[in-house]
Amino acid sequence: MTITLTPDIESALAQYARKIGTTPELLALKVLEERLLVSQEAIGATPGENGRTLFDFLSGHLGVLSSSEYVPGGAQLSENSGKKFAALMQQKRWPGPGR
Repeated sequence: MTITLTPDIESALAQYARKIGTTPELLALKVLEERLLVSQEAIGATPGENGRTLFDFLSGHLGVLSSSEYVPGGAQLSENSGKKFAALMQQKRWPGPGR
């Protein structure tokens, strides 16, 4: 099989391959394998099949972040979210001076 890439994709592939120290061909194969083969396994698998769980499938994409590592005292984005959202909507609807 031959796949024709657009110049933008070819350039991005070559640039990223250089960055991680591999060839564009190997990088393309790796990306396609990760994207297609894992997805096909997940589509056909039932929970617990071959000892795999949803957590196993998503393990590279799950994590925890503490905002206190980035914002002193933590961002506390989950607190008063309804009031914060209402205030934002009101601000968009009736912008203050200078807008």
